[in-house]
Amino acid sequence: MNARLKPPAVTTAESHRKALIKLLNQASHRHHLWEVFGDFIEMSAIALANSTDLTQHERREKRYMQLIGRYEPAEQKLFPKMFGELTLAMEFGPDDVLGKVFGELELGNSARGQFFTPYHLCALIAQVNVGDGEHCRELIRQRGFIRVSEPAAGAGAMVIAMAEVMTKAGINYQQHMHVVAQDVDSRAVHMAFLQLSLLHIPAIVVLGNTLTLEVREQWFTPAHIMGLWGVKLERGYALGSEVDATPSPEPLGSTPPPTAPPLQTIREEQLVLF
Repeated sequence: MNARLKPPAVTTAESHRKALIKLLNQASHRHHLWEVFGDFIEMSAIALANSTDLTQHERREKRYMQLIGRYEPAEQKLFPKMFGELTLAMEFGPDDVLGKVFGELELGNSARGQFFTPYHLCALIAQVNVGDGEHCRELIRQRGFIRVSEPAAGAGAMVIAMAEVMTKAGINYQQHMHVVAQDVDSRAVHMAFLQLSLLHIPAIVVLGNTLTLEVREQWFTPAHIMGLWGVKLERGYALGSEVDATPSPEPLGSTPPPTAPPLQTIREEQLVLF
């Protein structure tokens, strides 16, 4: 046999993103593409969340079965493939994959008011904030981690850019960064949660209005739960940090109250003054 083995195809983040778009279009023959995309990101988010967040498992599992029930068996098989392509695309490094897919499918429009900031602009802003990483390292030295707040999360591009810039500065974002990201749109929340989870970013993704302090849902990434970040945030610092090493002040009542000097001493001191 002189048959030559065909070398494996070289894949890229772009090739996996294109494959994801193709699968989304395949599933939209009987359904609107906007609905297929929304169902894909919500079901994927539920599957990831239910692997670690058991407190909301039953309600979310019921929602998952409701969503997948809209599709024929052949269509249902496409959704795990979509999730696989998304995962493989993000294996090439931090990037706003879902934001790009959203744009390439032309799902954003002025009526919905959803236009995500291009990732390269997010990367520039993150670089300006982090700089050489020295300020971040100082905060980490003091408390063990930094906290990032994103009041208009979108697909999570700004947070992803922060993670990438911190990595370039030699800082492990998976250990030293915690994020609270919020958005008023459920699709944006699902997109952000998905991407932050796949990048193992400790985060709480909130569905609600940042301006009115409304909170409708909270999505805890696996990194948040597995890293016991709820305890760290309540405590305010990580074990082994500078704050942790500082001795705590003695509690009230642990030392006897000061006693007044003898009366004779007071009289002598007064005589000296005069």
